[in-house]
Amino acid sequence: MKAYSKGIFYAILGLVLVFTAMPVVGQEWSAAQQEVWKNIQTYWDLDAKQDLEGFLSYFHDDYIGWSKRSAFPMDKASVKKWISESYKNSKTVVMDLSPQSINIFGDVAIVHYYYSQLVENKEGKRSPESGRWTDILMKQGNKWVLIGDQGGMD
Repeated sequence: MKAYSKGIFYAILGLVLVFTAMPVVGQEWSAAQQEVWKNIQTYWDLDAKQDLEGFLSYFHDDYIGWSKRSAFPMDKASVKKWISESYKNSKTVVMDLSPQSINIFGDVAIVHYYYSQLVENKEGKRSPESGRWTDILMKQGNKWVLIGDQGGMD
């Protein structure tokens, strides 16, 4: 009986994970939401290309964020230090982003999304990574910049 119950539990857990990881089906984003999402895709692309200055141009000067890998929140200068070091050791081969919600409050947006990527280390070994992020962005000029975020690899 225990094995049967455990099997049902894992089957239900698997279904929950599959359906919660799927993009919001039928979601139609407004023009403003699409603009915010385009900015997120742009800075992920810049990061994948290891364009440090381009990537950091999407960070507000007063940015504070907290990655799951970090023991404490980091400011823009800390992000620059850690990202530039990571570029020496690995690169993104391919990635996908999946928005789950985009809420805009005037010039501030809160975006929840999943990411999945294939990363290659300097020895050529490839490994998949996936996780989730919550980005908090503020409209600055003609683009949305990060003022805060939280998340990382699951």
